[in-house]
Amino acid sequence: MSRVGKRPVNIPAGVKVEVNANVVRVEGPKGKLEHRLPESIGAEVKDGKVIVKKKGSGKEERNPLHGLTRTIIFNLIKGVTEGYKKELEIRGVGFKAQAQGNKLQMTLGFSHPIEYEIPEGITVTTPKPVQLVVSGIDKVKVGEVSAELRDFFKAEPYKGKGIRYQGEHIRRKLGKKAAATA
Repeated sequence: MSRVGKRPVNIPAGVKVEVNANVVRVEGPKGKLEHRLPESIGAEVKDGKVIVKKKGSGKEERNPLHGLTRTIIFNLIKGVTEGYKKELEIRGVGFKAQAQGNKLQMTLGFSHPIEYEIPEGITVTTPKPVQLVVSGIDKVKVGEVSAELRDFFKAEPYKGKGIRYQGEHIRRKLGKKAAATA
């Protein structure tokens, strides 16, 4: 049995959670989110807590989605109260980014600048030309947008230039010439 799935999720003040059939709707100060539950999982709101339950019991009814569903509901509640944020940094001579409305323009050493359309519900800010901050209420969308931005020019191991997550360590390699003399 899932130890994570057994724990109830506390509902903070100012957040409204509603469970209808197999859909969980969460509304808070930052916005609204919803998630469709799997057929074998149920949820109920009781005493200011969300309790996730498996439908059925027994050894053959073990469900790996029990703990996952509880974590997803926890992430929905955290998203509408606090939100999520990922920071990326750009390294390289002449590499920079600039957010303009719902578009992000990046100069990454290619023959043309890259324009990226920011999805709805996500905000991308550039406090510095070499720093990107992706934020929003949906944890999955924030992660996907961050990964898409990083994929435009992943940090390479020889010179270390490219887009990387804040604090990410790129293992550096010696070049061909340096390796021959060593």
